[in-house]
Amino acid sequence: MHSRTLALSAALGVAVVPGAAPPAGADGVQQVLVPRAHGVPGSYGVPREHGVPGSYGVRGDAAGAAELLDRVKECAQISRGAYREDANAPADVPVCEKKGAVFWKADMDIDCDGQRTERCNATTDPHFLPQTAYRQSDGRPLNAEKLPFVVVPGAGDLWKPSASGVRGGGVVAVIHEGRVRYGVVGDTGPTRIIGEASYAMARSLGVDPDPRTGGVDSGVTYILFKDSRVDPIEDHGAAVTLGESLARKFLAEN
Repeated sequence: MHSRTLALSAALGVAVVPGAAPPAGADGVQQVLVPRAHGVPGSYGVPREHGVPGSYGVRGDAAGAAELLDRVKECAQISRGAYREDANAPADVPVCEKKGAVFWKADMDIDCDGQRTERCNATTDPHFLPQTAYRQSDGRPLNAEKLPFVVVPGAGDLWKPSASGVRGGGVVAVIHEGRVRYGVVGDTGPTRIIGEASYAMARSLGVDPDPRTGGVDSGVTYILFKDSRVDPIEDHGAAVTLGESLARKFLAEN
């Protein structure tokens, strides 16, 4: 968790939900499994975008950033109040709803929690935690350096994400400066702070991913598709494939 959010977490509490999301299909959640590219171990059928490590290419019929942003210009607020972007920031970020998704517009702090890696560890991040709210299929925490994911607020009096169909492994679209990147809900944070994503998500968007000094102060849109799920949660190729499909559906229905 980025240092800017940690200050309030002690006072407000960090919701941590151990273990993986519920079994596939248990509650009608939409999910997807994507086969690996034939003959290429460890790869997926969606090519990586040139020059953007850790990202996957966006196919020609994929939803564009401008189209998605146009659909979320207006907010039908569902949170009982507004969130803070940081501990000392004003509470002015509502959670909004459109058919098939919830969304908010905020900053991006860097979540480097989970597996210890070269760039995410107690040395690079003084507030490093060796766990994430949701876990990989092998039981280990998520790898924030490699897996693009977002952090959602813990359930509290402002909003309960699960009541809106937002759960671990749910598919998200994150938009910043004309780029759209897909990922999953991978961690939870304080109950009154919003706007955080993994090292890998930040890097794929061209945002400085350094857990000490990185992130961006504004201009990030998070769209979370209701009742969606990638299984296993660490399958980023599947998140991209399902995310593109759900984004097109979101555009068609709103």
